[in-house]
Amino acid sequence: MIKQALISVSDKTGVLDFAKALAALGVNILSTGGTAKLLQENGVQVTEVADYTGFPEMLDGRVKTLHPKVHGGILARRDLPEHVAKLDEHGIPQIDMVVVNLYPFQQTVAKDECSLEDAIENIDIGGPTMLRSAAKNHRDVVVVCDPADYGVVLAEMKGVGGADAAGGAPVSYETKFRLAKKVFAHTAQYDGSITNYLTSLGEDRLHATRASYPQTLNMSFEKVQDMRYGENPHQGAAFYRDLVPGAGALAAYTQLQGKELSYNNIADADAAWECVKSLGGEGQAGCVIVKHANPCGVAIGLDALDAYGRALQTDPTSAFGGIIAFNVEVDGRAAEAVSKLFVEVLIAPSFTAEARQVMAAKQNVRLLQIPLGDAQNPYDVKRVGGGLLVQAPDAKNVGLGELRVVSKKQPTQQQLQDLMFAWRVAKFVKSNAIVFCANGMTLGVGAGQMSRIDSARIASIKAQNAGLSLAGSAVASDAFFPFRDGLDVVVDAGATCVIHPGGSMRDQEVIDAADERGVVMLYTGTRHFRH
Repeated sequence: MIKQALISVSDKTGVLDFAKALAALGVNILSTGGTAKLLQENGVQVTEVADYTGFPEMLDGRVKTLHPKVHGGILARRDLPEHVAKLDEHGIPQIDMVVVNLYPFQQTVAKDECSLEDAIENIDIGGPTMLRSAAKNHRDVVVVCDPADYGVVLAEMKGVGGADAAGGAPVSYETKFRLAKKVFAHTAQYDGSITNYLTSLGEDRLHATRASYPQTLNMSFEKVQDMRYGENPHQGAAFYRDLVPGAGALAAYTQLQGKELSYNNIADADAAWECVKSLGGEGQAGCVIVKHANPCGVAIGLDALDAYGRALQTDPTSAFGGIIAFNVEVDGRAAEAVSKLFVEVLIAPSFTAEARQVMAAKQNVRLLQIPLGDAQNPYDVKRVGGGLLVQAPDAKNVGLGELRVVSKKQPTQQQLQDLMFAWRVAKFVKSNAIVFCANGMTLGVGAGQMSRIDSARIASIKAQNAGLSLAGSAVASDAFFPFRDGLDVVVDAGATCVIHPGGSMRDQEVIDAADERGVVMLYTGTRHFRH
């Protein structure tokens, strides 16, 4: 039974209703500071911790719960007579529930104007200590650090006979253990964020500089699912996501139907989703088809059906068994078209009822609904033997004003549109990347080759196999052309304009080749290697 609860929270979401419900079950409530004031002002009978311990809060509130009468009541094991005897000897009542969440350290240090003093004052000491004490003694103490768990705890306390019993019905061991695990994960993540912040500060006394990459890096994720296997059947795997996935992040998906997602499904779905989010503007629908992490067809159109039909033309062979992503709602007509192809995963911000009905006939197709958003991971990471490579995400999107025409020939408005579309697609193609485009659709994609000239040849062959003409097309290269031979290949195939970063020792040789061939050449000044 819960006879006494200690409630002290920074995030007061739902705490008033929770405290009222506990009080109605006859639970005595201890509290501190702003939480005590909130409860008292709303008619909840509360005992201040200072009155409970007989020791006043001090040092601007830094010391208030750090007292044997608090931690003795939390940590004492009820199954050990010597523990119970010690409590009786020192007049320490048992504390059966601890409801605590912590000072908002992460939110504080996320502010540009945050000073070291502000950060230090938002390092919670008493809160984590109480949480860890209660979680350690979870057999006897219910510990709650997340407002989302208030309802679960109350539901068990109001179980059979609970509403009429003093302190309610017992909370199950399974729930107490789950809540304790959540606490240790929460405090570990909290301490990790403090370490990340402090080890990012410069050594000067004012700590005026803050490094983008801390000396010690802690990262926290929660497991979504165990997987049958990883990239290959002999590899174990699991999927983890950020504790709070950003708006528009793949990990924020809702699966509407289909088989369980595999390791490769998720990797390819992320590639498709990130690419399709970068497409289209007002009134434009975008569609991306991905196979083995590379876009094999990308297009914008008037609606989902139009965009899909155009994207599929690029490489219908590779699209078989691929991942398809839209940046607009999928309606019945688009769903009918997609359903004719074997698809592993279909992603969109939403699906009409008619589309859901169409896809229901394809029970194995994994349908993912993800709200659009511009979330970016704080870090892009790659494991190496015994270490971790960490970098900022490739969030750079080159604008028209950043382009530099280096050829004698100037681009037309249509060429500019084609080049910008090709450049957006090339960002998501594995290096070395060559992408032919025209009129808002890909015509040929060459990806992942050791030689850029080979990627150019493959892209041309892909277009030929799909029966698509490259005459008058635009070409994007994710990095500079080191020699003119790559440029000659794409121009021989039909390209009339080319966009790439520039920056080679032989830039002038390649520019001269562009002028010799009578094509437009633009520099972006930005490279998009994708390994």
